[in-house]
Amino acid sequence: MMKIPFYHLIPFYEPLTNQWNFEARLIRWLTFVWLFVGLIALFSASYAEGLKISGNGWYHFTRQIIWITVALLFSKIIYRTPIKKILLFSPFLYYFVLALVMLTILGLGEEVNGAERWLRLGTVTIQPSEFMKPLIVLQGAYIFGTWQRQSNGSRIIWLGTFAMTLVIILAQPNLSTTALCGMMFWFIALGAGLPFWQLGSVAVGGIAMAVFSISINSYQLRRITSFRDPWSDMRGDGYQLSQSLLAIGSGQGWGAGFGMSQQKLFYLPIQYTDFIFSVFAEEFGFVGGVILIMMLMIYATISLVISIKSVHPVNRLVALGVMVILVGQALLNIGVATGALPTTGVPFPMFSYGGSSVTSSVILTALLIRVAIEIEPDSDSDDDLVYRPINN
Repeated sequence: MMKIPFYHLIPFYEPLTNQWNFEARLIRWLTFVWLFVGLIALFSASYAEGLKISGNGWYHFTRQIIWITVALLFSKIIYRTPIKKILLFSPFLYYFVLALVMLTILGLGEEVNGAERWLRLGTVTIQPSEFMKPLIVLQGAYIFGTWQRQSNGSRIIWLGTFAMTLVIILAQPNLSTTALCGMMFWFIALGAGLPFWQLGSVAVGGIAMAVFSISINSYQLRRITSFRDPWSDMRGDGYQLSQSLLAIGSGQGWGAGFGMSQQKLFYLPIQYTDFIFSVFAEEFGFVGGVILIMMLMIYATISLVISIKSVHPVNRLVALGVMVILVGQALLNIGVATGALPTTGVPFPMFSYGGSSVTSSVILTALLIRVAIEIEPDSDSDDDLVYRPINN
C-alpha cells in the first residue's frame, strides 16, 4: 500500500516551490496574502452574526478555514498537472457541473433570498454556478485558443453550450454571475483575436439578455433604480447601499480599527458576504481601501505578465481568464459597496464567506500558478496535445 508523505497534507506547504520560476512563487505568495487579509476581514465582519445564529462568534471563520484547507489540498494536484492534461478532463467536468446547475432550476435547488442557486448534498450546501467559473475559464481558453483548428461542428456545439450555460445561470436567477461569466467569455475571445464584428454581436446579445432579465425580475429593476439615489428610500430598496455608504464613510482616513465596525452590528445586511468590503473600509479606512485595491492591481499585473510570457495561446488565455474573474469580481464587489454600480450579489473572492465561492477562487489561483510554472516549457512537452481539438 502506497503511503502519502505527510507534507502533502499540509495545505500551505509545497516542497517543489524551489523549482518554480519567480512568477509562480510570487503569485502563490500574493494569493496567501489575499487569503490572509480576507480571513481577517471575515472574522471581524461575521463575529456578531455567528454569535447570533449559533452562539459561536467563530462559526463562519472556522468553516471558511475548512473550505480553504480542502481547496489548497486540491490545488496541490493542479500544481503538478500540466494544463494540457487538465484540458482532457475539463469538458466532462464542465457538463457534469452544468447538470448540477440545471438541477437548481428544476425544483431541486434550495431557495435563499428568493433565488434557487444552491444544492444541498447531505449536510453540505454548494452553489454549482461558482464551480462553473474555473471550468468556463478552461473551456473558454481552449475553444477560443484553438479556434482556427476547431471544426465548424465543434465550434457550434461549444458556442451553444456556453450560451446555454449563461441562460441557465440567469434563470436561477443570478444576473451578477451571468454577467461576470459573460464578460469572461468575451475577454477570452478578445484575447484570442476573434473578429471584432463577432465580439460586437455577442456584446449586443449579452446586453439584450440582461435587459430581458431585468424586465421580468422586478427586484433587479428596483436595485438598478435605487442605487442612483439610495437616500430617497433608506428604509426600502436603498437600505443596503445607504448602510454600506454609512459604513465606508465612517471609516474616514485611517478607519475605526480592527473589530470596531458599528455597521456590522446588524445595520449593514449580509455584511460578511456581499458587503464585506464596507466593513473592511469602516475598520481600515480610506488608506486600507486604497492598499487593498493596490494589492488587486499588483495581482492583475502579475497575472498579465504570466499571460504575456506564456508560450501556448491556451495557457495565455487561461491566465487572462483567471485575472478577469478574480480581480474583475473583486472590483465589481467594491463598485457595488461604494455605489458606483447597482446593488447585486457579487461576493468578494477569498474575502466573502462561502465554501463554494472560496473553493472556486482558490482553484482559479492554482490554475494561474500552473500556467506560471509552464512559462518555461519542458523539452519533452507535446504541443499538439494542447492544440488538438476535442472531438464532440
